[in-house]
This record gives sequence, C-alpha cells and structure tokens, in this order.
Amino acid sequence: MPALHGKEALAAEVGTAKFHADWTRPDHRVRRLLAEFIGVSGLTFVLSGGAAVLARYGGGVLATYQVVLILSLVSALWLVAAIYFLGDISAHFNPAMTFAFALRGDMGWLMAGVYFIVQFTAAIAGSLLARAFFGPEGRLAATTPQPGMSAQATAFEAVITFGLVLLVLAIADGPKLNGQFVPLAVGAYIMAWGTMGGPFDGASMNPARSLGPDVARGDLSDVWVYFVGPAIGAVVAVGVALVLRGPAKAAEAQAAMGTPKDKT
Repeated sequence: MPALHGKEALAAEVGTAKFHADWTRPDHRVRRLLAEFIGVSGLTFVLSGGAAVLARYGGGVLATYQVVLILSLVSALWLVAAIYFLGDISAHFNPAMTFAFALRGDMGWLMAGVYFIVQFTAAIAGSLLARAFFGPEGRLAATTPQPGMSAQATAFEAVITFGLVLLVLAIADGPKLNGQFVPLAVGAYIMAWGTMGGPFDGASMNPARSLGPDVARGDLSDVWVYFVGPAIGAVVAVGVALVLRGPAKAAEAQAAMGTPKDKT
C-alpha cells in the first residue's frame, strides 16, 4: 500500500469515520472560513487604514521608506496577533498559502476554492471599510510596481512568496502552528521583506492583500503582478519543501485544516 500523506494521512490516523465526522462538518468549515475572514479583513484594514491615517494625520509628508517601515510593522504585528488567537481554527490569511496547502495535499481543492472566495471578499471589505473611515489617501497602501518593471516585480513577488510559503510549510506541524514563537517568525519574515521590498513594489506576498486596496481605489491595472508572482513562488516552495522534508504528514494537514471544536 502506498504511503499516505496530507489529509489522507490524517484520516487514516484518526479513523476515516472520525475524520469525516469532525473535519467535514459544516460548522467546523464555517469556523475556518470566519477565522479567515477576520484575519484577512483585519490585515487590509490596518494596512489601508494605516496608509490613509499617515497621509492625513501623520503630521507632515513622510518619506517613502518611513511609510513602508510603519506599514510593514503594522501588518506584521497584526499577523502575529491574528495567528495567536485564530491559529488553531485557521490562519492561512493568504490565497498563496491556501494554494500551497492544497497543492501539497493538506486540504481539498473544493474547500480551497471557498477559502479563496472568502479571503478575497474579506480583503476588499477591509480596504473599503478603511476608506469609509479615513478616505482614499495614501493610496490605501496599494501595491504597485515601479514604472516599466512589472516583470521584475512579478519575479520579486515569486521570490519573497517562495520564502514565506516555505517558512510556513516548515513550521506548520500540528494545531495552532505548534510552538509559541512561530507567529513571531511569520511576523519577522513579513517585517523584513516588507521593509526591504516595500519601496520597490509593495512587497505583497499575498494576492488578497493587493486586491483589497486596488478594488477600494478603483484601479486593477497592476493586480495581475501580485497574483502571478505569488502563485509561482508557492508552486516552487511546495516542490522544495517536498525535497527537504518529504510529503506532508497528518499533523501538517491538521495545521492546514484547523482543530475541530470538540476534538479530544
């Protein structure tokens, strides 16, 4: 019998009947989707709102690197907090991460598709809410390539998303991304690359994070960069993770799909 991996390994470990009773229950899936909505909408709200607040009430014109540093810190802090309080339910907060989990076999493609819908909807809602509060100033933290450098920005997004996905695949081992310092590692990665790459193209690493501000400000001309680049990065990261660590184990699938509320 071939070795099982991903969600099939989890089903075999806990028993097929229990797996279907717990992980495919509608209420468990709703909890996962609600967690994703909170996490992603919070991310775009603090980014879009942060950019608008800095532009309107920051006390003067800030240099680009100052805005980038502040917004990178804000987004990193939000993700650290959100992973801590939502991680045992669902903490992808990024369609590229969901794509990687599905590609690796940690979750089904149908549920991944629903995740995508919720994540993109949440991102748009967060940025629209920020605009309603603070206005469209600061371009709502939209991510945009430098003029004439869309190809370079796409490649850069692939590189930095590759690193993010590889990091999460390496540490996603059991519910709540086991280890009390794991959310800090994710936040540190976001902070490092956001600060370094922000002045170049926004350093998105997240298609939803880019779509939300673009929809809120009514300009989708460059959003393709932040879909294509992260998708390429995620595919390569899954391949490298397979070489480094082998196929996904049951605990890794559980990390991708969360812990049922009444699981013992």
